[in-house]
Amino acid sequence: MSRVAEDRGRTAGARTGGAVPQRRGRPRSAAADSAIVEAVLHLIEDGVPIAELSMERIAREAGVGKATLYRRWSGKSALLLDVMRSLDAPCPPLDGSSVRDDLVRLLEFLRRRGLAKRSSAMLRTVVSHVRTQPELWAEYHETVVRARHEALVAVLRRGVATGEIRADRDLETLADLFVGPMLARALLHEWKQLPEGLAEDIVDTVLEGVRPRPDAPGADPA
Repeated sequence: MSRVAEDRGRTAGARTGGAVPQRRGRPRSAAADSAIVEAVLHLIEDGVPIAELSMERIAREAGVGKATLYRRWSGKSALLLDVMRSLDAPCPPLDGSSVRDDLVRLLEFLRRRGLAKRSSAMLRTVVSHVRTQPELWAEYHETVVRARHEALVAVLRRGVATGEIRADRDLETLADLFVGPMLARALLHEWKQLPEGLAEDIVDTVLEGVRPRPDAPGADPA
């Protein structure tokens, strides 16, 4: 079980009023967690294939016992999920002053993540492995990707409220229209460039198509 799954269990117990069993023994060491993740990253940087990354080898590299790893993770795949999370970055802060500017910030974040993936063999290796594990990939989406999606939809919802975006369009579809071109270049067409200004170009193109029409009912005549 990964650390996030453990946290979910504690949270669920608190919500239902059920008793959550306390962990016995010494509390987990943040230093040991960090050493283990760093050991995995170091081995991958050195060119060790994922298939040759055994829990025993990781424990030896981190300077901990194998039992220490299994107290934290059910196996290598769960550990690699947390390694991938350690390579991730939080969504950029959105100041809310402009729907367009917030959309550009979110797409620029995706552009930079795409560039990082292309330039980092380590990141590509870890992501490729986790993507072959449906349950782990779903958990990554639930704990990381979902937060980004919700931030984007919140900005679009604000755009509808301020009259910058038409109210007769499905927000989930609009979200796909904004992020789709960036993700297609970053993941499906890796030979295509991700130049500076791409985020602005995508946002302005989509916004042009979803702005309220002057002759539409309720549209701002200005």
